[in-house]
Amino acid sequence: MFRINLGVLAVLVAVSAGSLAACTTTKDGTASPSPTGSAATNPSSVDPAVPKVAVPLDASKYVSDTCAVVSKDVLTSLRYTDPGRYQARGDTLFTKAGPSCLWKLQGEGIGLSVSLGTGSRDEGAGGLAGIYRGYADKTYIRFLEPAPAVDGYPAVYWGPLDERPMGSCGIGVGIADDLTFDVYAQGYQGADDSCGVAKQVASSVIKTLKGA
Repeated sequence: MFRINLGVLAVLVAVSAGSLAACTTTKDGTASPSPTGSAATNPSSVDPAVPKVAVPLDASKYVSDTCAVVSKDVLTSLRYTDPGRYQARGDTLFTKAGPSCLWKLQGEGIGLSVSLGTGSRDEGAGGLAGIYRGYADKTYIRFLEPAPAVDGYPAVYWGPLDERPMGSCGIGVGIADDLTFDVYAQGYQGADDSCGVAKQVASSVIKTLKGA
């Protein structure tokens, strides 16, 4: 049975950084949209230490075909031979941040997902700045740690908690100052294994976006 942590996956694949900008606050029992002033939409107002993207990449080709953003050779090397399950951006918890693709190893409790933060970008809170802002707010993101760059593109480990010791790893990679993609590897053996898979897949995404 495929045992994926829906709480973490909901954040990494669907909520992501973008919907954090649209988080609601509660007043008198009624949910209200958070303010959307310049502090919510201007990445530079968040933290000057947020890494910038020197050479942005265009991911628009893969918005409607996110499963194709990871090469078949890499997926096969990781034993993912079944087609991925594509989800378009929508209004649900699992689709709000942008389109995604989910793969699983049947009967092993191991899974992999890739999502594009185009929904986050469209809401004015995309990119690594959105993740850093979400961490500062502690609304959903309570764990953030800089990660080694992926093929020259800045990256962070992040999520509602640090699950790397349990074999699950989420990494966000900035491909523009207002756009990231996220990789989440779940059900592996410890931090090295899960993050190794996540970084390998992230590298494949970069190469695909570069047209390599």
